[in-house]
Formats: sequence, structure tokens, C-alpha cells
Amino acid sequence: MRSRVTLVLAVVAVLLGGVLLVPTAYARLSADDSSGGGGGGGAASSSVAAPAPTPPPPPTLAAGPVSVAFKGQFFSWALMDRQTGKISGSANMAATSSTESMLKAWIVSDYLRQLKDKEPPVTMKKAASAAIRDSNDDAANTVYKAAGGSYTVPPGGQPGPVIKRAISICGLTDTKRGNVPKYEGWWSFTRMSPRDAVRLGDCIADGKAAGPKWTKWVLNEMSHVTGTTAAKDQKARSGGGRWGIINGLPKSITAQGPVSIKNGWTQIGYDANWHVNCLAVTGKWSLAVMLRYPIRSGLDYGAKVCASVATQLVTPQPGAALKVPQQPVGKL
Repeated sequence: MRSRVTLVLAVVAVLLGGVLLVPTAYARLSADDSSGGGGGGGAASSSVAAPAPTPPPPPTLAAGPVSVAFKGQFFSWALMDRQTGKISGSANMAATSSTESMLKAWIVSDYLRQLKDKEPPVTMKKAASAAIRDSNDDAANTVYKAAGGSYTVPPGGQPGPVIKRAISICGLTDTKRGNVPKYEGWWSFTRMSPRDAVRLGDCIADGKAAGPKWTKWVLNEMSHVTGTTAAKDQKARSGGGRWGIINGLPKSITAQGPVSIKNGWTQIGYDANWHVNCLAVTGKWSLAVMLRYPIRSGLDYGAKVCASVATQLVTPQPGAALKVPQQPVGKL
């Protein structure tokens, strides 16, 4: 009986010894590895730094839903991703409205491109600047004529040479000569869609419109447009045009670089509407919003609609990181 007890105790001792040996050996191996000695053992177990987290891309404008409680005759918008060339927008983004002063950026670009490397006369360069920065009508008319424009109606319902070049150089598909009686030859009545307007913005930004020498100059002028919608900034033949899309962009976007803009706006008597257009372009995107709505609503109304569209297209939306759904807390 005593020999059996002795045998059982011996077996138990061996088993316990084996159980205790494993963690003891593991502890010894860990100690050896952490010391860095022992040849290859230390190198194999050296700690590896965790990779730095990839920072999120900076905010931009991207295709997305837009909801505006618009009260008027015409509301349309389009956005071009200038990296891919893809255009998105409202269902009617191919519908047209009069361009008004938005077209002045093209008129100036068309004139300067024809000069190639030559400098324009001082008076013409001042007129080109005033046409964009101050939206000066008289200055724009001077540049338009110098670019080869005419108010004579071309035969066959075709647009004049300045507009025809915009169509061919910038690949416009919806742009047409204005069809308002007595104003068919006026550049401001040129009919353009938001889809074509973003193509025009891209054409100006990529250098096709003004050419290699003058593109930066045109974009700089567009980034220095002045004046607000306030009555004190609106004159009979010029007006403040720094409003709309630019006001809807957060600092996280405007701080990335200049935003080049050119708005167009006129109270039109024949349909009792404001015709308001907003165009903005950066290295990443081109955005256009075009509106017609009752004059009684005021210019500021159109400016706010343009700003609202821009704000809704900001991606990611401000505060999006704070809107991650939280896991529900279960009961114990």
C-alpha cells in the first residue's frame, strides 16, 4: 500500500513539474529576447513601431445631394471634378440661361490668348482687369471688340466669333447665341448651361482659354474680384461681385489656395427676373450655379442660393467625424 502511494506521488510530482516548467521556460526565453543579446534571438524579437496613421485627405467639393427651397423660374447647377473630368449636378444641368457678366472671364481670356507672348497696351490691360475684378461693362465691351467680337447678328442663327471660339476651344455642347429680340448679338445674352459653365471654368484654369502666358494672370484677377451685393457696391455699369460660391466655402478649403470666381447678375425687364450666375474654379474642381427668380427677391437671395449649393457639396461635411454612431450600452 505504501509503495502505491509513493508511485502516485511521484507521478503527480512529474506532472506538476512539467506544468510549472512551461511558464518558467517561456519567462526565461522572453527575458533572453528582451535583453537584445544571444545573436539572432534578440534581432528577431525587437519591437516594430506601429505605422503612423494616414491623414485624411483635405476637404474638397464632391458630388452629392443638394436641397434648396428655391422660389423662382430656373435653378440649375453642375460640378466638375477636374482630376477626372467627371461632371455631376442637377437633373437639368444641360438647360441654359443667359450668361450675363460670368462670360467676361472668357472674353478677357480670348483676347489675351490671341496676343500670345505680346503685352497688350496699358489701357487694354487695365480694361481686362476692370472687366473681371469690377465687372465693368464698358471695359468688357472694349475687350470684346478687341478680341473680334461684334454686335452684328451673324447669319443662320450662329453665335459670333468670340463665342464660337469658346464652344470649340472649351468643348461646350449646350451654348448658343441669345434669342431675345433686339439683343441677339449681345455677349451677355449668350445662352449657356451650368454643365458648359464648369467646362468653361476648367478651360480657363487649364490654360486653353488664355494660353500659357496669360492663364495665371487671368486666374489671379478672378481671385481678386471685389465688392459685395450691398447697394453701395452696385453701380449702373459695374458692381461688386465677390459673393456666392466663395461665401459658401469653409476656411479649410479657401486656405488651400486661391479660388478664382466670376459671377454674372442682371435685373432683366422682359421677364421681370434676376438672372444670376456663379462660377468658381480651383485646381481640384469647377462649380457653376445658374438662377432666374423674381426681381423683388433681391440680389442677395441669389448669392445665398449659390453659397448654399457650395456648402452642401463640401466633403467631408464639417463635424462628420463627430457623427459616428455610438455602440448602445447593454444592461449587465
